[in-house]
Amino acid sequence: MDDLNPLIAQARDVARLAHAPYSRFRVGAALRDARGSVYVGCNVESASYGLTICAERNAIFAAIAAGAVRPFAGLAVTCLDAAEPFTPCGACRQVMAEHLSGEAAIYVDGVGEFRIGELLPHAFSLDVGE
Repeated sequence: MDDLNPLIAQARDVARLAHAPYSRFRVGAALRDARGSVYVGCNVESASYGLTICAERNAIFAAIAAGAVRPFAGLAVTCLDAAEPFTPCGACRQVMAEHLSGEAAIYVDGVGEFRIGELLPHAFSLDVGE
């Protein structure tokens, strides 16, 4: 994976804005829609951990709220403070499976490039006729 990847660069930039006073684990995500527009998100923690939102879901939800064109074409995620690279959590993988194209590139900073079927091979699915 190229360090000059513009989605990774945007994910790194927004990770600096994360609100992570508990974990001190600042995560950023950048999402490209079908038209090439980019939407970003960072993790926002709560003292009640169940209310915390991950960067990946924050970016996807912000894109949907802004009227982005789906299916989404690519996503990059990074963590500024991790001792070792990581991959997205299961909840984020499920949301990605529902909103990203099956061919969308998912760039995990320091790990590599994936498709959602590699990260979540048996995603839960309901046919909602959307």
